[in-house]
Amino acid sequence: MLQSNEYFEGKVKSIGFSSSATGRASVGVMASGEYTFGTGQPEEMTVISGELNVLLPGATEWRVFSAGESFQVPGNSEFALEVAEPTSYLCRYL
Repeated sequence: MLQSNEYFEGKVKSIGFSSSATGRASVGVMASGEYTFGTGQPEEMTVISGELNVLLPGATEWRVFSAGESFQVPGNSEFALEVAEPTSYLCRYL
């Protein structure tokens, strides 16, 4: 079953799904802006198109992830994102 989600006054939208190949995941798009997300469980984010500037938990320096690149976020944590242009992503819940 697909589940539609909307965050930050509609600036981030995603569709949640489960599949045998991916497991539980969501795919979505972020408009330009700055966002802070909280995690309940570990996640793997893969940039599909565009670019994310990311401040991972415990890090002091921002890192840029471009299309095709992934990063992992520990469970029960927060991470910050800066998005310069609309960017699509795949989030897998590990």
